[in-house]
Amino acid sequence: MVESRFASLRNAFLTGLLLVAPLVVTIWGLRLVIGFVGGSITPLFSPYLPATLSLLPVIIWDIITTVIALGAITLLGYVSRLFLGQFVGAMAERFIQNIPGIGGFYNSVKQFIETFGAKDRNQFSKVVLVQFPRAGSYSIGFLTNKVQGEPHAHITSEHWAVFVPTCPSPVNGFFMYLPRTEIVELDMSVGDGMKSVISCGAVLPHWSSADAAKAAIQIEKGK
Repeated sequence: MVESRFASLRNAFLTGLLLVAPLVVTIWGLRLVIGFVGGSITPLFSPYLPATLSLLPVIIWDIITTVIALGAITLLGYVSRLFLGQFVGAMAERFIQNIPGIGGFYNSVKQFIETFGAKDRNQFSKVVLVQFPRAGSYSIGFLTNKVQGEPHAHITSEHWAVFVPTCPSPVNGFFMYLPRTEIVELDMSVGDGMKSVISCGAVLPHWSSADAAKAAIQIEKGK
């Protein structure tokens, strides 16, 4: 009976020790860091504190200075990582640009994205299908404007402005005013349309509406 009671007390003690040990180690580690960081910084400015603030316990100032120091170190690391990332990115870009063939293609795509980026999204937000370069052959183009201006005064029917890029370099292309009735507006996004152009048709975006696709095929067959 005595051994059983002793074993019960021992097990209870070990259980409590396991619960308290992590907390004790954490507190000890915090005190060690605060004492090392705050204890080294606080004496540097404590003589210059106003009389009302100097009455605060030293441990309070040690905690404050430790938090400030750790925050400054974190900010320094963040800023360093940001600039380091930009530096690595610039180095990688220069490396790609120096690769024969790939460098020219990369510059073309980059120039196209910069030219038709977010700032011109409203003018370049619709993918269309047009008959180009001859009747019966189709090319993917991008609708740039529907506004009717001076050029349209010399055209009898409604025409829209369309840009048809060349592949695989979409920077160059053909700008045309095409009849509204000859322009087929597509559901795909500008990004998907650009992928199709850059890949020379190898990448074909998935059309989510299978029923619409079947209906469109039936309509084309009935014509």
